[in-house]
Amino acid sequence: MKIALIFGTRPEAIKLAPVYYALKNEGCDLLTVSSGQHKEMLNQVLELFEIKADYDLQVMRVCQNLSDLTEKLISKIDKIIRDEKLDYIIVQGDTTTAFIGALIGFYYKIPIAHVEAGLRTNDIYNPFPEEVNRRLITVLSSIHFAPTINAKNNLLKEGVSEDKILLTGNTIIDSLFWVKEKHQKKMKEIRKIYSLNDKKYILMTMHRRENWGKPMENVLSAVKRYLIENKDTYLVFPVHLNPYVNDVVHAELKGVNNAVLLEPLNYLELLSLMEGSYYIMTDSGGIQEEATAFNKFVLVLRKETERPEIIEAGIGKLVGTETKKSI
Repeated sequence: MKIALIFGTRPEAIKLAPVYYALKNEGCDLLTVSSGQHKEMLNQVLELFEIKADYDLQVMRVCQNLSDLTEKLISKIDKIIRDEKLDYIIVQGDTTTAFIGALIGFYYKIPIAHVEAGLRTNDIYNPFPEEVNRRLITVLSSIHFAPTINAKNNLLKEGVSEDKILLTGNTIIDSLFWVKEKHQKKMKEIRKIYSLNDKKYILMTMHRRENWGKPMENVLSAVKRYLIENKDTYLVFPVHLNPYVNDVVHAELKGVNNAVLLEPLNYLELLSLMEGSYYIMTDSGGIQEEATAFNKFVLVLRKETERPEIIEAGIGKLVGTETKKSI
């Protein structure tokens, strides 16, 4: 059986790594297609998990819009699927890469399997464009791997047949524990390298498209005020390279002595800093999930979350992006 795994971002690769090795152990003929939607962050994860992309589409360009990205993905993925004789295509989550991979597979009548199916906020603009992407992937898919009961119930409400849904749990936890087991000593050394072993620090990430501009400025204003008032607490912020994020973060937090602004971290470094943190602030979906494995409380910097289990379990709070609620 020949199966293509199509992915383009670091979270997709992390969550598909256990799937890749499970299929490989079953003797499947695997084809890995990397769009390179987040090239730098993606390649480090592929190296960590020892996965080589058979195709690297290199679609990423600085500040390109979604239409440009979609156009490139359609053209390049179509050629691969047209030339390869595939029995299945597997996509993960809700990226533009995942949606276009599923769409082109549908055009060639290849069954689509969707890992992390059924997540919903029921607000088409939060997160954007991911909420719509994952809904469209659901329509195109033949098999739905739901990570939680909530996700399964969402699919059932939308009319997906129960015999097409498999409740799997979240593969990011499999990957996280694999990394921790293999690299625990190195994770401790990383915190030492960043001089964080003896510091009380909040780990923060923020990069989502719907938070660009005023929402991000609101959050950073609250964070800046908190840091000035709590000089014994540090903020560790690996800042996304996108200028819409990078420029704003550095402008807002410039001169705040207990704000530690870092270049983007590789996955091992990120897990290390998560493990040592006091708590976490993020608009990332994957970090919401990973934080639970480290027993870390999360402030979710979004208006909605498709991972309500974290809020329901009392280990996270949805604080939005208004200044008075952000910290």
